Amino acid sequence: MTKPLMSKATAVWLVDNTTLSFKQIADFCGMHELEVQGIADGDVATGVKGFDPVANNQLDAGEIEKGQKNPLYKLKLKFNAASVGEEKRRGPRYTPLSKRQDRPAAILWLVKFHPELADAQIGKLVGTTKPTIASIRDRTHWNIANITPIDPVALGLCRQSELDAAVQKAAKKKAAEGGLMTDDERRKLVSTEQSLSMSTEPKLPSGLAGLDKFSDDREETKSPKDYSDADSFFNLPHGDDEDEDDDA
Repeated sequence: MTKPLMSKATAVWLVDNTTLSFKQIADFCGMHELEVQGIADGDVATGVKGFDPVANNQLDAGEIEKGQKNPLYKLKLKFNAASVGEEKRRGPRYTPLSKRQDRPAAILWLVKFHPELADAQIGKLVGTTKPTIASIRDRTHWNIANITPIDPVALGLCRQSELDAAVQKAAKKKAAEGGLMTDDERRKLVSTEQSLSMSTEPKLPSGLAGLDKFSDDREETKSPKDYSDADSFFNLPHGDDEDEDDDA
């Protein structure tokens, strides 16, 4: 369902002026129920002025009445003929001005820790252009000496789910091409949860895989020497032999 204009301000108005449930307001405004509860508690949208959806021709007053009488009723956005046929414009991800200076650090992090990602994937994740990615890959960027790699998720340029999806896509493409992967590359080509669950014990190379079993078999075939007798261990003569020498 299409969200109303200024959805958060609309949610503030509905919380302050109606007895609708948090779930009803959340479903209508395209928000999470806990976020609406935070608005009611004063922890979210502090200082946001309420936006009346009825006065702005987005919601009928009758819809609010139906919702107040029935907690299971879902509010319906008022039909707007002007929005018919309007589609969301496709294009590169929009990056706020305050975060655009962080994009080189995010690109360097992706190039360093996920070299399997294509330039198009990196550009889609952080909202940049291929020439910028190429300059950082080739280390010809004008500020490359001062760029520190930082996780784009930590910078807020993309979500962890988006990064995992891109890495998984790169993994499938590399597997389809028949490329061989090392253990480090294989860890990079899985999601965060899968990587944490992988074993960290080192594995023997394939050529040495059977040597440990071979050495164990050899030790089992050897007949152990009997050292239960102290004289035989130290190779000492018995007492009877000493008595014979004394008599002689």
